[in-house]
Amino acid sequence: ILEDNIQEALVITKEPLILCGLGIAKEVFLKLDPNATFIDFSKDGQQIMAGVSIFKIKAKCLALLKGERTALNILQRLSGIATLTKKFVKKAKGITIMDTRKTTPGLRIFEKYAVTYGGGMNHRFGLFDGILIKDNHIKAAGGITQAVKSVRQKLSSRNIEVEASNLNEVK
Repeated sequence: ILEDNIQEALVITKEPLILCGLGIAKEVFLKLDPNATFIDFSKDGQQIMAGVSIFKIKAKCLALLKGERTALNILQRLSGIATLTKKFVKKAKGITIMDTRKTTPGLRIFEKYAVTYGGGMNHRFGLFDGILIKDNHIKAAGGITQAVKSVRQKLSSRNIEVEASNLNEVK
């Protein structure tokens, strides 16, 4: 394939989805061909039916071939997260759906972005932005009450969340 061979590609959905990751996917191609141009037919957060064109790209053929799998993987993963989140949000009927910080290594910021486009909310980005007392902490402290007291003594101004395994623990 000649270096200056310019081609066009069209990205089309195979199934219904909530689109997410369009800008990130486009950046993949721009890294490979800074002169790539795009025509957007959709935007992140839109519900798209199967068989609909999302965007068209005009770029060096080598850039299209090198970047297509990465760009499509990003679009598929983030759109999948947004779509599944939207399903949970609809079923929850007014209950806030939140994500976890347990995400794919290196993709946390993107996956949390996708949750918001599905109508969910971000919980925590890391250990630095909240206190979560889990079952192993409760056991080590000798119970929920003791674990909470210990944390409050050291970090009184931070929100504390406690994982409970039954209603009795909640009480």
